[in-house]
Amino acid sequence: QVQLVESGGGLVQAGGSLRLSCAASGSIIRIGDMGWYRQAPGKQRELVGSVTRSGSTNYADSVKGRFTISRDDAKNTVYLQMNSLKPEDTAVYYCNADVYVTWGRIQQYWGQGTQVTVSS
Repeated sequence: QVQLVESGGGLVQAGGSLRLSCAASGSIIRIGDMGWYRQAPGKQRELVGSVTRSGSTNYADSVKGRFTISRDDAKNTVYLQMNSLKPEDTAVYYCNADVYVTWGRIQQYWGQGTQVTVSS
């Protein structure tokens, strides 16, 4: 079993910053791609950013230049640094990871979500 635990969400004023963390634990052989998603009330979940095992990143156009995704494989952790936050960034943020749970088998896991609220 693998568990992803998120932290760092909260309430912040527009223009402020937050850093989200997601740490994976359990029966992990290796972690492949990781990503951050978000879901606002009444809207579909969307990809915010992703990072591959080799460090290649991808971002939604709405967050480019403001958000940065990174990973620390020694800690099995992925981060999302969020700067210049806007009210439209308000959502529940979820982390996702492709985990090699056994040799040759990959299982995708999700975190429980953490609330980010940006006030105007």
